[in-house]
Amino acid sequence: MKPAIPKGTRDFSPAEMAKRNFIIDVIRSVYNSYGYRQIETPAMENLATLEGKYGDEGDQLLFRILNSGLKNVQHSVKISDIAEKGLRYDLTVPFARYVVMHRHEIMFPFKRFQIQPVWRADRPQKGRYREFVQCDADVIGSDSLLNEVEMVLMINEVFAQFGFKIKLLVNNRKILSAIAEAIDQPDKITDLTVALDKLDKTGTDKVVDELTSKGFSPGSVQKLLPLFKVDESLNSKIHFLNSFLSGSETGRKGIEEIETLFRTLAELGVSSELLKLELTLARGLNYYTGAIFEVKLNDPRSAFPGSLLGGGRYDDLTGIFGLPSVSGVGISFGIDRIYDVMEELNLFDQIPYTTSSTQVLFVNFGEKEACHCLQLLSHIRKKGVHAELYPDPAKMKKQIGYADANRIPYVVLIGSEEIQSGLLTVKTMLTGVQEKLSLDDFIKRLTE
Repeated sequence: MKPAIPKGTRDFSPAEMAKRNFIIDVIRSVYNSYGYRQIETPAMENLATLEGKYGDEGDQLLFRILNSGLKNVQHSVKISDIAEKGLRYDLTVPFARYVVMHRHEIMFPFKRFQIQPVWRADRPQKGRYREFVQCDADVIGSDSLLNEVEMVLMINEVFAQFGFKIKLLVNNRKILSAIAEAIDQPDKITDLTVALDKLDKTGTDKVVDELTSKGFSPGSVQKLLPLFKVDESLNSKIHFLNSFLSGSETGRKGIEEIETLFRTLAELGVSSELLKLELTLARGLNYYTGAIFEVKLNDPRSAFPGSLLGGGRYDDLTGIFGLPSVSGVGISFGIDRIYDVMEELNLFDQIPYTTSSTQVLFVNFGEKEACHCLQLLSHIRKKGVHAELYPDPAKMKKQIGYADANRIPYVVLIGSEEIQSGLLTVKTMLTGVQEKLSLDDFIKRLTE
């Protein structure tokens, strides 16, 4: 027998694993520094958990597992009669299932990361595998747009350490829903997003052909065409949306969320060259409801075609499993694709990284105070301190309870008095003692 492995899978030598672990360790260290905690879920899930969450095309890519003991299966037998389990397609749906099953053991907002393989019955090609590793981070139990801001900061930080340039494409599913309304096809939002998701691969004509085949009227398609011709600047796109989606409350909300995200990131010094509002970005997964993200390589040294990261906001994924109205947002780094790019560009170099948990929680008193805290967080993280900001201006008892449940040793309180004085109010959780410290003295205490 000639040894072989299934198409779309790979073996990795010790040298290759060292490089892959380098990638994983960089991402893990960034996740840890922002207060995310690791979980794992089984490789296989019940098919009822997986089916119907990824759209029709996603369902076709599920690897289904035959029930034990089956032999000589007849072709006329339904798959549901012979397969009750499947290999996980992604890490987000199993995470939603996990949250519902363990909701009495965790505290919301729950920040988790997960680094495990997933499987898709896709056609293998460059950058596309049937077995690959995802590195996910999600926050669930919070509606705050600060979570989206944090996701972008982590994305920027990770890829900066890898040493190649990217373009982070951003859109909002509320905008896409409003576009479906504006072209008089509100019930065909899924067909619209599936078609738009292929635009960069197939081009405008193919997208138009697919929409027509899905029953979109010539008038609806004609109304959609200006979307493909908008000027590239952010202001031009916002102006177009305000005009195109005038009268749509859903569209207005989506535009506001985009503007808030871009404005906050600009205030934090994130380069406008990194971010791009991509109005045709759809992310074909059915469960997204708000912001959506996708990272493309933007480096002239490589022509790598695929995306390196995807993610977005989902408002009720846990509702499928019996826990409604719990919003979350997450991102997923594609380890195998990042590995391929770094291998192509010879970018593997050893750098130090850390894996310890959060040392400091900054309390959130409101928008002004939170923005001030984000600036301080950026500074102290560069000093090697693992810290996070509570995403919502919740009651103090809840925020302190969050720190206590997650065994965060220090809590920093910054209100108007602290902003004016430049001092931090630091609470030591073990003793309950509060004291006033300068930022430099506090960093010194944490790093010595």
